[in-house]
Amino acid sequence: MTPLCLASTLRQIERVHADLPLMQRAGAAAAEWARQLIGTSPRPILILAGPGNNGGDAFVVASLLRRERYPVEVCFIGRVEALPTDAAAAYRNFVAEGGKTLTDIPQGKEWGLIVDGLFGIGLSRSPEGNYAGWILAANELARDLRCPLLALDCPSGLDAETGRALAPVIEASHTLTFIAGKPGLLTGDGPDYCGQVRIADLDLPGDFAADGHQLGLSAFASHLRPRRNNSHKGSFGSAGLLGGAPSMVGAVFLAARAAIKLGAGRVYLGLLEAAHPGFDPQQPELMLRAPQALLQTSLSALGCGPGMGISLEASERLETALALPLPLVLDADALNLISSERNLQTALAGRSHASILTPHPAEAARLLESSTAEIQADRIAAACELSRRYRAHVALKGCGTVLAIRDGGWWINSTGNPGMATAGMGDVLTGLVTALLAQAWPADKALLAGVHLHGAAADALVASGMGPIGLTAGEVIDAARRLFNDWIQRSGG
Repeated sequence: MTPLCLASTLRQIERVHADLPLMQRAGAAAAEWARQLIGTSPRPILILAGPGNNGGDAFVVASLLRRERYPVEVCFIGRVEALPTDAAAAYRNFVAEGGKTLTDIPQGKEWGLIVDGLFGIGLSRSPEGNYAGWILAANELARDLRCPLLALDCPSGLDAETGRALAPVIEASHTLTFIAGKPGLLTGDGPDYCGQVRIADLDLPGDFAADGHQLGLSAFASHLRPRRNNSHKGSFGSAGLLGGAPSMVGAVFLAARAAIKLGAGRVYLGLLEAAHPGFDPQQPELMLRAPQALLQTSLSALGCGPGMGISLEASERLETALALPLPLVLDADALNLISSERNLQTALAGRSHASILTPHPAEAARLLESSTAEIQADRIAAACELSRRYRAHVALKGCGTVLAIRDGGWWINSTGNPGMATAGMGDVLTGLVTALLAQAWPADKALLAGVHLHGAAADALVASGMGPIGLTAGEVIDAARRLFNDWIQRSGG
């Protein structure tokens, strides 16, 4: 798992290793990638150097490329005496070797590469003045000239901790980030501005304590086990799905189909629509029951919310579900009911068995009595607060889903694509996670695996030519089954 660090942690790491030439190492790593990006092109390289350590990295890059006779132009309007010590030294080395700086971007040049060394992770407000103009100009030049735009550490104008675009923001085609990953590169607006991301660890000795991690297979690989030959349907649990109010029955069918195709031994549906069909003609293996009958069934795990509605009956059934001694997945209208009823909030927070919440930002805002904008402004903080307040494992869905585990720790998932922005995708996720819970996966691992698999299945479909435009939730189910079995086989099963 790729470690992710907040700014305060990075500053501490830098202080601990202050005796190492970290800026020189960062500049050398960036210069190496710059050489790969420019190739044999004779076109000049434009480097934008800012007023802090990110600017120092840029000067190291410029010096290294000039020594190899690359045509380099550096723009810098900061005061040398105001630069941090290492950055000032990098500037003086650049000048001592014959380098010169410009106070504006030259017009009419056919740039082969643009390097953004303006602010990196050191910005918490929107760029202004000449810097804002340079960012807009760099973006336009990169588009018009179709040249790579390499950001150092983080695209300038992007909040490296939250992924919030402060505007204007460098639209990087490539981002080289230093020491560890930055959460803002993976969530919120980050993926739209970072392009291809690499990490240069700068060869730091020893380990350091990361704040979070980028989610990968290693987070749950130990649970990817093959099935024993001597097994039966009872070996893989009974999953229940509660929802399906009038006009919304399809949501709970999607969740149930996902649950059975991810391996739950039995799948039961409790439909609030009284006039529901007697069976699912597409998936006749599913067992349909009235909600009260479902809640009296011996279940291994229960998912609540898909198409549930917010009626009095839905509220009463959810209250019953919250009292059951089994793991729960709560999504959609189950979350909306909880956000509006104090007794349900109390019941959720007081549960002794595992609870999993999978809100989108608007649902998270209701649960935290906040606004969607405030949730999106700091997705990690919001997910962690939901986990703390409701004593639950949480997946705050969206671009770069943030996962917060009840006893501490957070992850950012980077699988998935814009094709998933369509109806029913959350219902499928509910079914996937409920299926893993039914098969006795620990709740935290079930959530991590379900979210990662959900996005990876959608990515596999897009890679095969199905989407992203027009991708449907139902199509993801079969792709998830194929991929999950492939993971098990590749893990040694």
